[in-house]
Amino acid sequence: MEAVPGDIDANVALITRLVDDAASGGADLALFPEAAVTGYDDRAFAGPLPELRPGGWWAAVQDAVDRTGVIAVVNTALDREGCRTLSDVILSPGREPLAAYDKQHLHDSERSLFTPGDHGTSFVLNDLRFALSVCYDANFPEHAAAAGRAGADVYLNSGAYFPGGEHRRDLHYAARALDNGMYVVFSGLLGGPHAFIGGSAVFDPLGRRIAAVGEGEHVAFADLSAEVIGETRARQRMWADHRDGLGPDRPLGSFHTANAAR
Repeated sequence: MEAVPGDIDANVALITRLVDDAASGGADLALFPEAAVTGYDDRAFAGPLPELRPGGWWAAVQDAVDRTGVIAVVNTALDREGCRTLSDVILSPGREPLAAYDKQHLHDSERSLFTPGDHGTSFVLNDLRFALSVCYDANFPEHAAAAGRAGADVYLNSGAYFPGGEHRRDLHYAARALDNGMYVVFSGLLGGPHAFIGGSAVFDPLGRRIAAVGEGEHVAFADLSAEVIGETRARQRMWADHRDGLGPDRPLGSFHTANAAR
């Protein structure tokens, strides 16, 4: 989706419509891009941010969630009693919204604006455990690995990639899936003010893309299977063969080719 920087009402209206679209396609869960509520923009980030006060911005999304039964994972810049974070908010039927996860790896200018999160987060839906992450988190293999060690079957990532990041984006998410034998679901921001490139996709536990959006605003659907996860992990011996300790590094000094002396 494309979020309009600073236009919370317009972005919430779009999120609400997309929840309805997800429900029409049979979804149980809908994942939205990074900063879907505020837009990804330094000026919007530096100004007043959304809060989770009663009857606030989230009320319309909550109405859609209650009406459809879809669980929505909505990322937004958030003001939490003076602490500014890039947070995944979970909206589920009949419950108050939950600021569940704060982005742990802040990128470049984000570090002067936001406080990083200090813990991972996961939850269970339909017998699958979903772990949360935001954009840059997925660049760090240990982040997804920690989720895997905690029992995650699915790694959800809300992101915003700049032009030129296509290869890195797709490689990271496929690798995180293959590394850990889990599904990876990525939701990407489109458009202004930085011409974000979207690229929303779902990768299976072997790192194969099994669903993706087209050009522009779209919703992609994928069925996630605990049986597929189990079969994949049983076939891929690397998880069973992993060694926790590999011993110290043994430096050997320098080598030189015969040509180096000429």
